Amino acid sequence: MTTEGTDTNSTHADPATIRRILRETGNTWAVVGLSGNRSRAAYGVAEVLRRFGKRVVPVHPKAESVHGEQGYASLADIPFPVDVVDVFVNSELAGAVADEAVAVGAKAVWFQLGVVDPDAFGRTRAAGLDMVMDRCPAIEIPRLDRVV
Repeated sequence: MTTEGTDTNSTHADPATIRRILRETGNTWAVVGLSGNRSRAAYGVAEVLRRFGKRVVPVHPKAESVHGEQGYASLADIPFPVDVVDVFVNSELAGAVADEAVAVGAKAVWFQLGVVDPDAFGRTRAAGLDMVMDRCPAIEIPRLDRVV
């Protein structure tokens, strides 16, 4: 998928939206692509989110527990509300995850670094959810207290 013609620095990663999602949107984050594999970026990012006070729910086909939290095979399998869906899948698969986040009633969607799908961004925003694309919360959290 090409990102030519899009400006993910401003349009898809608005500092006010980043701040709102991290500070105000809620504390239950479903991390799609999170497994027990410690060498994967999702594992480390989940640790940072937990230290920041977020409940991190793993979503992965294996549905394994990670960081002491029960895992689920899909967002639809989670039996409680999710505030933010953090997406660690390829851009080609991310749009379907964003659509599922809308369907389960999430408040926001966060596409990780390198995950870009402008069409999914548009659909998600049109559904009323906040969204950030091509950013990492583990990088953004330390920036929260800086003047933007």
